[in-house]
Amino acid sequence: MSLVSLILLCLAALITVPMYGERFRGHGNARLYSLSAISLVWLGVAALLASISEGGLGAGVYAFAVAAAALGGGPLTVSILTLSFNALHPENREKAEKEPVLRGGAWIGVLERTGIAVTLLAGWPEGLAVVLAVKGLGRYSELGQAGAAERFILGTFASVLWAAAASGVAVLLR
Repeated sequence: MSLVSLILLCLAALITVPMYGERFRGHGNARLYSLSAISLVWLGVAALLASISEGGLGAGVYAFAVAAAALGGGPLTVSILTLSFNALHPENREKAEKEPVLRGGAWIGVLERTGIAVTLLAGWPEGLAVVLAVKGLGRYSELGQAGAAERFILGTFASVLWAAAASGVAVLLR
């Protein structure tokens, strides 16, 4: 059961890797949503199997969990941000976005999820606050843009929850 759980954890992240490139090529949202949902289900099944298994896979499982946390959360976060966008809101109809709000979010998200997973797996949950503080301070000047604060909060919550879940699976497998 432990090995199956680890495989599912890895698959939950690997299924999302192609979506990092595809989201910039204009593919439809249906594929993004579908693969994000599959990834989320696989993460949930991995967690369920890990909770009923004997564990004992060793500390090496942490490396897989950090990779799964870093890679797997991006497309899920993009899905949540896409679903939350309200095209009918006046500020979104009046002016087309010339420059994307909160640029570089994909790379920042990968680093954020990596930092969160590492601090949680290292047994230093205070590191979570450090990672989020650095991210907040780095984005502070941009949060005044229309819709930026909401995107920041939604993206951060989705990203943190994914990284914490992937880390939790590893703790159960250890």
